[in-house]
Parts: sequence; structure tokens; C-alpha cells
Amino acid sequence: MELRQLRTFEAVLRHGTVTDAAVALGLAPSSVSEQVRALERSLGVALFVREPGGMRPTAAGERLRGWARRLLSDADAARRDVTAVPTVVRLGALETIAATHVPGVAARLASERPGLDVVLTSDVSRARLFAAVLDGSLDAALVLDSGAELGALGYPVPPGGLEHVDVEPVRLALVAPPGHRYAGRPTLRPVDLRGERLLVNLPGCSFRYAGELLLGDLVERVEAGGVPVVRAWAAQGLGLALLPEFAVSDDVAAGSLVRLDLEVPDLALRLVFRRGSDADADLRALLYAVVASRTR
Repeated sequence: MELRQLRTFEAVLRHGTVTDAAVALGLAPSSVSEQVRALERSLGVALFVREPGGMRPTAAGERLRGWARRLLSDADAARRDVTAVPTVVRLGALETIAATHVPGVAARLASERPGLDVVLTSDVSRARLFAAVLDGSLDAALVLDSGAELGALGYPVPPGGLEHVDVEPVRLALVAPPGHRYAGRPTLRPVDLRGERLLVNLPGCSFRYAGELLLGDLVERVEAGGVPVVRAWAAQGLGLALLPEFAVSDDVAAGSLVRLDLEVPDLALRLVFRRGSDADADLRALLYAVVASRTR
């Protein structure tokens, strides 16, 4: 087995087609196909089932997935050690928090390991971030969640061994226009909002999940779009909005929105990474150090 064949194998696993893997690797599709076939010949087993829609790993391909990840990780670690190349942490994040929270996490990573390079990938899809962590193309991902278990907010978690640590709380606020009937009323309960319109993002949004946990079927949900659209519609009186405090604090200060007095549980900014092998021990220690530095 050659390392370049294993990298190509992982790329096909990750992208599902020879064409997409070729684009990601900067190779011709024919080169990708030949490297996969050469790897199969060297092992004497088929690693993929070729289908019209793409490439699906066989049982042998699934077994090789973990080995390829470990071998490539060891090779990268050896190269960094011998050449004194700085460690690179590939960090993914939901687009909602990429601009507001990732810079602080990156700064803490750098303070724990001077010279560390942090490469950021943002995505709107939590599922794609998790898949990238599991296949090793990302070292860790930042998502929003609640509760003690990963996915307690309500979203699905893929099998395969993900760990997490909570970095910091993210406060939420239920906001309405200044003239709303509950503006200024103290100590609201969820049942008080029965029949109200709650403006939400598309399915899969963390704040939509939070609203479902908090208000259940008490409210009518109106799909509005992303955070800026939800915020703007709420200011125009089209419904209530449950959004992160950092996204509405300026509007509340300016008086275009008011925060309703309903107790809203915080979300957790959660760092998710693959359940470790020996090759990942140093990375896991670094990620845990980021969390510890927050509390010092």
C-alpha cells in the first residue's frame, strides 16, 4: 500500500464519486480510478461497489477506513516532527458561529501551542461537519447543542464514535417588537405564549431546535429564513424570534426589539472530535486545554 493510494481511497470515501474526489485532490478522474484499482490489486479485495450514482464501500472498504485514517495521521505526524512543520488543526464550524465564536477558540488554541496553524471550514450542514470529523478531513467541529449528550438538542448524531467537550454557554433571547402585548410583562411562562407566531429558520437550525424544546406545540412556526431575516421580521411585528443574544443585543439596545421575560436555557458551544486513537492523543489534549483555558 502506498500513502497516495490511501489518500485517494479516503477522498473517494469522503466524496462518494471518483469525479468529486478527483476535483478535491487536483487529479484527473482516470488517475483516481487507477489508484483505487491498484490499491485493490495490492490487497486482493474489492474496496468499493461501483454504482451508477457513485462509489459505495464494501465490507473490506469499511474495515480499511479506520486503518487508512490512522496510517495517514501517523505519516503526517512523522512528517511534522522530522521537518519541524507547525501543527495544523483543521477546525469546522457552523456558519452561524463561524464569525462570532471561532476567532476566540482559534486564539486559545494558538496560546496553548505557539506557532499552531488553525484552518477553518464553515458549513451550514451539521451532518457534513460530523462526517468530515469522522473521516479525518476535519480534526474537530464547533456546533451548538444542549444537555449532557451530543445531539440532545434534537439533531441526529452519526454512529462511529464522536466525543465532545463544552467550550462556553451561548445565551438565547426571545424577542418581539416593542409594541407586543407581552413587552414589559414580568415572568412569562411558555404556556402564556400559546397561539403566538414563532419565526424560525429552515429545519436543522439550532435555534429552531431550541424553540421546539422550549415551546413545543404551543406556538405556530413560520419559516422566515436565516438569522438576519428572522430578526428583521420580528422587528416588523410578524412574530416572535428565539435567537442568540449576540445576534439581537444591538437591536434590543436600539429599541427596535424587546427581550421578553421568559426563562430560556442556554445552548452550549460544543467542540466535537473523533473518539481517539493513539495518533490523536496530542490533539485531544490540545482541545481539552482550550476548554480549560476558558475557565482559568
